[in-house]
Amino acid sequence: MPLDPDYDLFLRVADAGSLSAAARATHQSPAQVSKRLARLEARLGVRLVHRTTRRLTLTGEGERFRDDLLPVMASLAAAEARVTGARTAPAGPLRVSLPTSFGRLHIAPHLHRFLAQHPQVALSLDLSDGFVDLPSPRVDLAVRIAASVPAPLVAHRLAASRRVLCAAPAYLTAVGVPAAIPDLAGHRLLAAEGQLPWRLTAGRRTATVERPSHVATNSSEIVRELALTGVGIALRSLWDVGAALRDGTLLRVLPDWEGSADVAVYAVHAPGPVPAAVAAFVAFLREVVDEAAWD
Repeated sequence: MPLDPDYDLFLRVADAGSLSAAARATHQSPAQVSKRLARLEARLGVRLVHRTTRRLTLTGEGERFRDDLLPVMASLAAAEARVTGARTAPAGPLRVSLPTSFGRLHIAPHLHRFLAQHPQVALSLDLSDGFVDLPSPRVDLAVRIAASVPAPLVAHRLAASRRVLCAAPAYLTAVGVPAAIPDLAGHRLLAAEGQLPWRLTAGRRTATVERPSHVATNSSEIVRELALTGVGIALRSLWDVGAALRDGTLLRVLPDWEGSADVAVYAVHAPGPVPAAVAAFVAFLREVVDEAAWD
């Protein structure tokens, strides 16, 4: 059975979030896109999208269909590339999503090497502290710092991500140094959205610290700057604050305790045949991500 051309259109609609945006991307009118989408829904016998005057969202069936289609379309693209010989060298668009601080500190300074080695790759970078949904037509590869990567995504472990409690010397001089976990109740804690509660370990002991951040922010970099300027105590990765700890700009707090040890840095992509550009970038990440330097 030949692949329905409306499948690709549906993925474009799902990615764009509107009929008009999908129409512009495919050089059609919104009416044509709407008609083709309705034809696909009629053939499948299910509603794939909810349409309103302001926005378009996927139904539950639409989300499942999108998730099933994405690896199929990726496999077809890879098959075409193998037949035409396009996989002999990395080439074409490569869309990469990176955590903001990690990307700026540990990837951006080395990108010139990747670009020099692979001049036929059109690299596009998106820096964000939020997790991008994969698989996605907008992202080929993502770097995630997490405890685990859900199936069926393919994860390449790049490094551990040790996290320690730290604060500026001026803050500890003014407020005092906590001697035990309960003492944190008398301190200002700093964390970005989604980073609390803190789950800490000290050998076989575990503790959970659940309090609101003294400053609400969606930026991990803002948390780092607040800690450096003496606003409070933060739980930060060594890749982020290792240099500040070495030069004394930050001091460790409750040094027996660290963030849970299962958090690591991963390169993540969709299952199926791996495009040459994605494989090349994973290899590049393995070269430049050096956790020994963080300690």
